Amino acid sequence: PSGMPMPPELAARAFILQDLSSNQTLAARNADQRAEPASLTKLMTAYLVFQALESGKLQLTQALPVSERAWRAGMTSASRSFLVAKTSVTVDDLLKCLTVQSGNDAAVALAEGVAGNVEAFVDMMNRQVQAFGLKSTTFRNPEGVNEAGHVSTARDLSYIAARLITDFPKALPYYGIKEFTFNGVKQPNRNLLLWRDPTVDGLQTG
Repeated sequence: PSGMPMPPELAARAFILQDLSSNQTLAARNADQRAEPASLTKLMTAYLVFQALESGKLQLTQALPVSERAWRAGMTSASRSFLVAKTSVTVDDLLKCLTVQSGNDAAVALAEGVAGNVEAFVDMMNRQVQAFGLKSTTFRNPEGVNEAGHVSTARDLSYIAARLITDFPKALPYYGIKEFTFNGVKQPNRNLLLWRDPTVDGLQTG
């Protein structure tokens, strides 16, 4: 209600609402405040995967190996797709695990598929950040695990999201999938707004 103070936990929350057709900011709060991006990190991970698909470096039907590192990334978090070490999964399925289930294990498997190893992929992430001209974002991993120096802002993440869906329109339908079953486990999309508002078309939650 008008005149009531905003709870501190909401007052401190950063957000930005933009019109992507005009690039106009409609509303913002603490948009340039650095914070841990958590699974919103996967927006950049997805960007580089779709970039690799467009260049022909990857194919949707291509099977990528699930390393021990990728498997462990899923075992240490609730954000997992139940990948099994020493198996192979298609890029298409890994993308669904990434975008629908927000799987940390899928993020690592895709990173290794694109760059050979996680460290090289993180270098790619930060080079892309620099190419975008974003000054407040540094990534330390592809899945969004909190660690020192892994930071971004609402404004920077909004820019990455906008570039993802404008540079690679084929990415958006993945984010609108309401549920995905992998390895016998059905999981709903982490974006619960897909059920509450028919105009919502997805993107990563975090």
